[in-house]
Amino acid sequence: MDQRVSTPASGFRRASFLAVIAASAAILAAPAVSRAAPADAPAGPAATTPAATKAAVKIAPDATTFTLSNGMQVVVVPDHRAPIVTHMVWYKIGAADDPPGKSGIAHFLEHLMFKGTKAHPAGEFSSKVSEGGGQENAFTTADATAYYQTIGKQQLGTLMAFEADRMEGLVIDDAVVTPERDVILEERRMRVDNNPASQLGEAINAALYQNHHYGIPIIGWQQEMQGLTAEDALSQYRRYYTPNNAILVVAGDVTPDEVRRLAEATFGRVKVRAEPGPRHRPMEPPPLAPRTVTLADPRVTEPSWTRNYLVPSYASAKPGEAEALDVLADILGRGPTSRLYSQLVVKDGIASSAGAYYSGEALDYGSFAVYAAPRGDVPLAKLEAAVDAVIADIRDHGVTPDELEAAKRRTRAMAIYAQDSQSMLARIIGTAMATGQPLDAVQEWPSRIGDVTAADIAAAAAAYLDARRSVTGTLIPAPAESRS
Repeated sequence: MDQRVSTPASGFRRASFLAVIAASAAILAAPAVSRAAPADAPAGPAATTPAATKAAVKIAPDATTFTLSNGMQVVVVPDHRAPIVTHMVWYKIGAADDPPGKSGIAHFLEHLMFKGTKAHPAGEFSSKVSEGGGQENAFTTADATAYYQTIGKQQLGTLMAFEADRMEGLVIDDAVVTPERDVILEERRMRVDNNPASQLGEAINAALYQNHHYGIPIIGWQQEMQGLTAEDALSQYRRYYTPNNAILVVAGDVTPDEVRRLAEATFGRVKVRAEPGPRHRPMEPPPLAPRTVTLADPRVTEPSWTRNYLVPSYASAKPGEAEALDVLADILGRGPTSRLYSQLVVKDGIASSAGAYYSGEALDYGSFAVYAAPRGDVPLAKLEAAVDAVIADIRDHGVTPDELEAAKRRTRAMAIYAQDSQSMLARIIGTAMATGQPLDAVQEWPSRIGDVTAADIAAAAAAYLDARRSVTGTLIPAPAESRS
């Protein structure tokens, strides 16, 4: 069995690729963080003006891209500080593309990709990575499935050969499907069924996305997972695991010419076997009413409150909207100086934590979340009213110039921190390109953040922080004999 850690099965939406930058900043800047987003990043030298900082920051400025003759996109991110590389293959197929009644098949296929090919038995690829001192992993999102390794640069050609082989030679039959199906069912039991917060997350998503497949858990519904077959997996594999539906991202001690030569010799030889075509998904009707979900469980020791708003993603938003939502999330709920934390935790003393984040990485929709946990025996209704008051103040009166500049400065600092991790850069770029965004959209993101105005934030708050677009979830303790 490989040692991968798959995508969390929780129903909660993952943060956007920009929140991945925030996570990078947190890792580099602090020894530990709570559920809230990282604290304020340093402002930098006093002599550096906001305009100069904006002009200087660019994500992966030396990255380049090209396309192989079979349609496979390739991105190269040079980083010559150490002789290592991160090799990442993204397929533009995710859980939201699962056929009706077959939820979880994209995630299941991710597992099966480690079960061996006609040329290489199960475990050989992982052994090669381990012998070379490398690490590997894989994950499934709503919109993509990705496989990656980090290893010494001299092994890059070997990685490409193995990855190209399993793009076209995977063996899927009942002998591998049956036991691995038991593995994903146990994964669901462990990560969702035994975790009340994950169960609430699934319920919130199902209520937020009433028609779109984002409301279906990435890991799948148990009753449908139990019926997944070898033919289901083969159908997905044959249609979507084709080079013209894939993106290769290589970050590390390489040049574009090196990567092109190796990619053409390996991936370039894989034949196109399908045309996946455009993604036609059921879309959301206009939201008409706020929804509330409450989960009471005896395993819950401390109550919590959260609200998710249906908003556009970076791929679906109008120009400037997603950037405004990112900055709004920073001002409203990122760190101890944010509006929510300073009001609920510091001033009022009614919450032990509070924050907000924008998840804008998906193809069709994003979500904007606010959350809080009560301090002591403070009623959740009182906590909710306090959160609503903070949101209403921003929606009605906007943000201050100082708040706006501080948020931009923090966000640009996170972009700088992200440059320190080649694997983080590979993930940021892959996430964006798998949802149709070009490389330069990633590179120029700090500049677009710098263009956000107070008026942009006011417009985003007015349009999207509308209760009719929201689902509010509460997680509360329950007596041991009951669960609801």
